[in-house]
Amino acid sequence: MSARIVAADVGVRFQLDRQHRPVTPTLARLRRRCTTFWALRRISFEIEPGAGVALIGPNGAGKTTLLRLMAGVLVPDEGEVLVHGRIGSLLSVDAGLMPVLTGRENAVLLGALAGLPKGAVRGSLESIAARAGLEDAFDRPVSTYSQGMRARLGFAVTERRDPEVLLLDEVIEAIDEGFRQELSERASEIRRRGGIVVAVGHDHAELARLCDRGLLLDRSGIREVSDLEQAGELVAAAGATA
Repeated sequence: MSARIVAADVGVRFQLDRQHRPVTPTLARLRRRCTTFWALRRISFEIEPGAGVALIGPNGAGKTTLLRLMAGVLVPDEGEVLVHGRIGSLLSVDAGLMPVLTGRENAVLLGALAGLPKGAVRGSLESIAARAGLEDAFDRPVSTYSQGMRARLGFAVTERRDPEVLLLDEVIEAIDEGFRQELSERASEIRRRGGIVVAVGHDHAELARLCDRGLLLDRSGIREVSDLEQAGELVAAAGATA
């Protein structure tokens, strides 16, 4: 495994209406007084094989936007993001889940969204249930699940892809200590094999369990942070100057 992520002069802009709500480009052309907001601008970096990187910064700095670019959910308006390696992503606790469907039905849906063959997912449903610790709840609606149970289900399906690039967005705070340890061990395994882990969150101590360095996003752009123990102080300073 030899994963790599390269971002070159990346920019993402959103059109906002008068209530500062994002609108599509088509609606922006139809409405007056829309403004342009750059969520990211002139962002460049490279993440090498075996790295664990935390995206840190104050609220609104563009961390989730950048992670979604890596996942292929968003397309940049400027520049490009190249990801080499099979991607597994958990972009939110509820990403892709339908509350009215059961855990079993959602596993099939998430597998399809992840590009897994339907037969392969259906043939591994019991192992997915066991991996997520949901054997007794697998045939209950996801609306009855806790946040931690939803995160476990999403991660169990993501695992079926055997990811080389693991992307995690603010899920650490929603899971229990046992799952955090499990996630940390899996992240370490992926990195030992030459894969990459990129995580977003506000608990910098927990991010340090998954990552060995950070990329700090703020109004001035992006810069590397070699010591995540300094992250809280740096993020606070960046927020104060925003």
